[in-house]
Amino acid sequence: MSNGYTAILVIVDRSSKQAIFIPTHDTITSKQLAELFVIHVFSKHGVPNHVTSDRGSEFVSAFFRALGKALSMELHYTSGYHPEADGQTERVNQTLEQYIRIYCSYQQDDWSPLLPIAEFAYNNAPNASTGITPFFANKGYHPNITVWPEVDMKSDLARDFVVNLDELHAFLQEEILLAQSRYKEQADRKRISHPEFLIGSEVFVLAKHIRSTRPTEKFSEKYLGPFKVIS
Repeated sequence: MSNGYTAILVIVDRSSKQAIFIPTHDTITSKQLAELFVIHVFSKHGVPNHVTSDRGSEFVSAFFRALGKALSMELHYTSGYHPEADGQTERVNQTLEQYIRIYCSYQQDDWSPLLPIAEFAYNNAPNASTGITPFFANKGYHPNITVWPEVDMKSDLARDFVVNLDELHAFLQEEILLAQSRYKEQADRKRISHPEFLIGSEVFVLAKHIRSTRPTEKFSEKYLGPFKVIS
């Protein structure tokens, strides 16, 4: 939980690849979901022609179906056992989880303030499939995030804030590009035979096999180590 929020609603435009990260609750109702769509999507981009989602109760409810019909919004649902059918959103989810995993505290209670800058960084990084940033694809120009830390500011707090903002943005953009590269190579990796580990080599261990006291596995480290092979 972070500032009262327990979940993140991720919305991705299929054309521009622009993403929206919205803090919310895992007990959200279909009416509350519709309100989030009005605030974050309809008011800024208009009503989409098509929405693909999982089969969460808030999406398949009679209310949301009726809303889709009234707005001429086609609703399509992925299988509950195969959410990867909406591969685009799943890839964004993996990238977002990586951001939060790096920056949130051990208690995982401070992730909600990270969402706006994570959203900005994601939308301002070139997309692997289009070659341009989602922001440019949607707006037709690149956003400005020029920082001048050498400017004579009367507030040290303000200077620290903008410098940290600039550094975080640059770091997240780099992580996005690395993540996209990794996802692109996943299929090839699966075809590579298992490596042989020599005594003295250093290796990482999948964290999911190790008991943890952290609140959620999603925001925890994927690997632990390095550990030295001793036998």
